[in-house]
Formats: sequence, structure tokens, C-alpha cells
Amino acid sequence: MPIYEYECVRCHQRFERLQRLSDPLLTACPSCGGAVHKQFSVPALQFKGSGFYTTDYARRPSGSVTSETKPSASSAKAEPKGASGGSSHE
Repeated sequence: MPIYEYECVRCHQRFERLQRLSDPLLTACPSCGGAVHKQFSVPALQFKGSGFYTTDYARRPSGSVTSETKPSASSAKAEPKGASGGSSHE
């Protein structure tokens, strides 16, 4: 359920309400009874369940080769032909 933030026109008090999407919007301030306006704010995200933390990811075996230590094929192709130390003029 989303949390809606309201502000009272009369007393300028800000408050939040947890409401269903089908619930009607509030029209009166709970403190003074004045008219309220819904405020737009950044929504809060709450991730529930497994898989959202670094401790939930599978660990690599300690002897495996990672992409950081393994030379890639694209880096070998990126090297210019004359950079191998040999001369191309014979």
C-alpha cells in the first residue's frame, strides 16, 4: 500500500497516511479540520524477500579465475600491430 503525504492549508501541518489505491483521498486535517492537499514526494522503496542483499548472492569458489585477472580477447585485438616489438620493414 502506498504512503501518501498531505499538508494542511490552515495550520501547514504535514502528515502521512498509509492508504490503499482504492481509498478516497483525505479532505480534512486531523488536527484542525482544515482542507488538505496531497503532496508529491519521492516514494520510499521497501524490498522484501531474499536476493536483495550482497550476502544473498552466490559466492565464487576461491580458485576460480575472475574477469579481472583473465586477459580478454578484445584487449589483445586492441593492441596495434607494430607494438609487438618486431619491425614490419624487412
